[in-house]
Amino acid sequence: MRKLVFVIGVLALGFAAASPARADFAVVKFKDNGVCRAWYHHTDKPWGKWQLLWARVPTWEVAQAKGAWAMKHHWCKDWYK
Repeated sequence: MRKLVFVIGVLALGFAAASPARADFAVVKFKDNGVCRAWYHHTDKPWGKWQLLWARVPTWEVAQAKGAWAMKHHWCKDWYK
């Protein structure tokens, strides 16, 4: 019985370690200069006055694409990578 519990515990830890980590990104606009950028963690807030344009973007590439869309539609004056 102990061996079965140990094997189940090892398998549970293995599955938890093998699952991919999800790093959410956000696209924010700084109100003082109108510059937008992708932000690494959507829950961490940048300094100063800012506006959240998109939250919980799944990848960095998608955040960059949304930033390009915001630049195209004149939501942002500049884009920081």
